[in-house]
Amino acid sequence: MYNNNLIAKSVRFALMSGVGAAALATPVVLAAEESVAVERITVTGSAIKRTDLEGALPITVISRADIDRSGVTSVPDLIATLPSMQGFTTSSDSVGGGGGGIQSASLRGLGDQYTLVLLNGRRMASADTGGVIDLNQIPLSAIKRVEVLMDGASALYGSDAIAGVVNFILKDDLQETTFDFRGDKPQEQGGESYSFSLSSGFGDIASDGFNLMFAVSHDKQEALKSTDRDFAETGIFDFSHNDTDYTFVKGSTNAGPANAYLNFLQYNTDGSVKKVEIKDEEGNGTGKFKPVTTPREFNPFREENGQCGTDSAPQGSVCTYDYTSTLEINPESSRDNVFVQGIVEINDSVELYSSAAWSSFQMTTRVAPYPTGDFSLDPTTELVANQILPYLTADEAAQLAVDPNYLHSVEAAWRVLPGGNRTDEWDTETINFTTGLRGELSEINYDVAVTYAGAARDQNRITGYPIESTFLPLIKSGDINVFDEFASLTDEQNQMVKDTMYNGGWESTDTSLLSFEGTASTMVAELPAGDMYMAMGGDYREQEFTRRRSQANSDAIILFEAPTNEFDLSRETYGMFVEAIVPVWDTLEITAALRYDSIGAVTDHDRDGLVVNDDVDDTTYKISASYRPNDAWLLRASMGTGFKAATMKQIGSPREDFGVTSGNYVCPTGLRAELVPLCKSGSTQYQVWQAGNSDLQPETSEQMSVGFVYAPTNDFSFGLDYWSVDLENQVTRLTQAQIFSDAVKYDQYFTTKPNRGTGKNDLAITQAAVNVGKSENSGIDWALNMITEFSFGDLKSSFTGTYITESKSLRAGTTDQWDSSLGRFGIDDNVIFDVQAAFNNTLTMGDFAHSLNVTYRSGYEDQLKESSSKLVRLGNDISEVAPDIQLYVPSYWKVDYLTSYDINKNAQVVFGITNLFDKQPPLSLRTSGAGHQVGFDPRYTDVKGRTFYLSGSYTF
Repeated sequence: MYNNNLIAKSVRFALMSGVGAAALATPVVLAAEESVAVERITVTGSAIKRTDLEGALPITVISRADIDRSGVTSVPDLIATLPSMQGFTTSSDSVGGGGGGIQSASLRGLGDQYTLVLLNGRRMASADTGGVIDLNQIPLSAIKRVEVLMDGASALYGSDAIAGVVNFILKDDLQETTFDFRGDKPQEQGGESYSFSLSSGFGDIASDGFNLMFAVSHDKQEALKSTDRDFAETGIFDFSHNDTDYTFVKGSTNAGPANAYLNFLQYNTDGSVKKVEIKDEEGNGTGKFKPVTTPREFNPFREENGQCGTDSAPQGSVCTYDYTSTLEINPESSRDNVFVQGIVEINDSVELYSSAAWSSFQMTTRVAPYPTGDFSLDPTTELVANQILPYLTADEAAQLAVDPNYLHSVEAAWRVLPGGNRTDEWDTETINFTTGLRGELSEINYDVAVTYAGAARDQNRITGYPIESTFLPLIKSGDINVFDEFASLTDEQNQMVKDTMYNGGWESTDTSLLSFEGTASTMVAELPAGDMYMAMGGDYREQEFTRRRSQANSDAIILFEAPTNEFDLSRETYGMFVEAIVPVWDTLEITAALRYDSIGAVTDHDRDGLVVNDDVDDTTYKISASYRPNDAWLLRASMGTGFKAATMKQIGSPREDFGVTSGNYVCPTGLRAELVPLCKSGSTQYQVWQAGNSDLQPETSEQMSVGFVYAPTNDFSFGLDYWSVDLENQVTRLTQAQIFSDAVKYDQYFTTKPNRGTGKNDLAITQAAVNVGKSENSGIDWALNMITEFSFGDLKSSFTGTYITESKSLRAGTTDQWDSSLGRFGIDDNVIFDVQAAFNNTLTMGDFAHSLNVTYRSGYEDQLKESSSKLVRLGNDISEVAPDIQLYVPSYWKVDYLTSYDINKNAQVVFGITNLFDKQPPLSLRTSGAGHQVGFDPRYTDVKGRTFYLSGSYTF
């Protein structure tokens, strides 16, 4: 539920503001020469009001009509259709990945932390301690247009705008009421959705001097289970490559029936037990000793029956369980939005405006049932006597008869299927409230505003998480035979397991942003080529991040889980900028901007106001030019710098438990000697810590773009822009794949984590925030737009796309080793596509309009599957491991179709089909990145298949 402190802040802020609702994005209309009204609007990327959208900066404008023709159902889906978007967080990332219930925007594949997302030109509360915005809080039905600035804008907006800006501008000045509805039904089972919205307003600004409006919407997305689609129903499947048949086996050694891990004592020649000194994490002696043991692992069910259990496959002497059938491809979600705004003319030159947006978003994610990891069993119990001892070798049995302590320890690894899927509900509520004054004073246009934005995210655990104090005694008692098949458990035994699952709150995070900002612009000189305009402005922001855990979390009641770290971090920032537009000639215009930013130190209020790091500051600039040799051509170019401080959590977080790796890994060669005994055979998941770094340096960037627009008529235009973005001191966390790829280079990131189930340490890695050095990125954007008139109607077509020519990052700890995900599944678990494109067509014929939209992504090299992972087997012998194999994932294209019919001037109905040709996701053998889905990558494909939808709109 919504955080009480956040509500209190919002109420106090509203009372202090003392104004009602109003519109932020309503343009100011100025009188031009000869009394002709010329509308000047502030375009994203500039603080100066202009009459021309097409200027020195590459801006993509998505109109309301474009949104309606796209066929999408949410803002995240809309953003995903843009060819310039790559590397954003999707809903599938929340199915066992790091999504945490959010969806984001990312330009150029640089990452969502470099794309600034605005609502009506104002910042929103981030989903984390940086600038990542959860797009789920923005109502699709209330959007008037979207402006996407595909160029760095740090010199105007400050931090977070290195890759560009996405500005969602909501509807304004409504005088009518509109009701919209929509329902979607995939051809196959699962993934249904519906939505409806209502917007209304009254008052005409031009005649009445005011306007008030509101919009409400609700939408619901049902879950899509892996068993609902053939391509996703199993993690054990056959495929062919280069005329050879293979079997892919992606499972977990936390299996059912359980695997057994034994340790037998070793003896000295005099018959005494061998012992070795225990070392700490740095390899130093502790003065304590432990017995030297010989390990052995096997699956008792397999030993008895000659094969692994249902939904399992052999992996060495143990079995790996196919958990894929228990997953969801996409989680279920629901969203409610309310938006109110208003504007009041104080006099002919001053307007008072205010807006408030509230959203509530719930996402329920279900991942595979809980993996127990290794838990200890008493070697003297009846369960061990019946399920383990019969399968000892003759030598082991003989030695046990001599020394009853010879079997030093027995551990098991089980999958808690009777407890159900690990089910989490992410409940997020956000509020954005802005109020201000704008107008004209002595020919100076000004706009001053104060904004409060807050986001509260609660994580509630519904089921599937075993309570250690009741679960461990149950499975250790032998009342539940973990070494038998799930189907053999009685209803009573299944209920006994279910009764040990936790249900309740787990943790909550609150982020808030309070900002004061103002801009002023005016004509400062009449030059021979035209008027010179200048703008200046500044902003002050207070940002807070708080995370609190439940009592159950604090008490660490879940099996083997440590308490979540709590945070109470804050920092203050301020910045000032100046911008000028200078007409050099009638055909050449120069725009220059300069900005100074000061990012305050992070204060940790949970550590008595400890100041974690130092203040950082920088000055950035941007210079752009537009040249119009004639009415048909526009040549443009820009260059500038950017600046970004690390997030509060990247700086101030102590080491915290981050669960286990999202993928399976083979224990790497070169590991420190004291850690080698903690390795598991084959490919498996390992423990993970995360940590901050108070020594992080700010990131800086240099970017440039150059291009042209050719528009000889109003019915045809073609634009092409080359861009590059180079980053220094890029802050990131080493991925799990990077760390496991080189245990020598990343030795410092390998450590241990206590396992309360066995009393021993497990092998773990630490994903720390680091400055990696450099990142170099470049590409080409193009946009072709044309209108063709036929006797039977008009055809509007567009062909837009992005071709990435370079995308690479210097590997941390090196000076000449570069990593790239361009055209391949990279070591960062992502793919940067060489080409993404969209071909959109709308044929308007009287009251009918038919749209055909095609999206395209180029192919890429799949994640390499090394033989040591044991995940790929020869098809004719599943027990025989295949050599290294790497697939090529082919290009992917999808076609959507819709027809709209205007019943009359007030009513419209739309029928559409997304994924018209039922294009299935191509085969991918990835085992990391995104969520836990197997056999495909849900981030880059449509997983629903052919889907039919019907929508309607009525205005009165």
